[in-house]
Amino acid sequence: MQKLKVSAAEMVAKARARITEVETAEAIKMVGRDDVVIVDLRDVRERERSGFIPDSFHCPRGMAEFWVDPDSPYFKEIFGRDKTFVFHCASGWRSALTVATLNDMGFPCAHLREGFSTWEAQGGPVKRA
Repeated sequence: MQKLKVSAAEMVAKARARITEVETAEAIKMVGRDDVVIVDLRDVRERERSGFIPDSFHCPRGMAEFWVDPDSPYFKEIFGRDKTFVFHCASGWRSALTVATLNDMGFPCAHLREGFSTWEAQGGPVKRA
């Protein structure tokens, strides 16, 4: 098997070193605020299985760069608003990579450091479909 030049874990570590990370307790306080959009990058099946943060915006991981780019035919108006955007996935890996890429594009945003994995256990509200 071919050895990778950089592992996924190394990529996540490099991303985390240069992005803004939000702790779960801090993000829980952001739920329902008009100036914050929590963006869920998880697959729709993950959301169905474990629930989701109320009022979060679902953006599949593979579309994030296209949805935030106003020059893209896939641009979503929500990303053109003057808000604080906090992205999350299940454990913080996908969201770290996404936020690093979006920051590189010039889109300011942060991510939920531990992802959804500790959300409910720390008292975060969860909506089930």
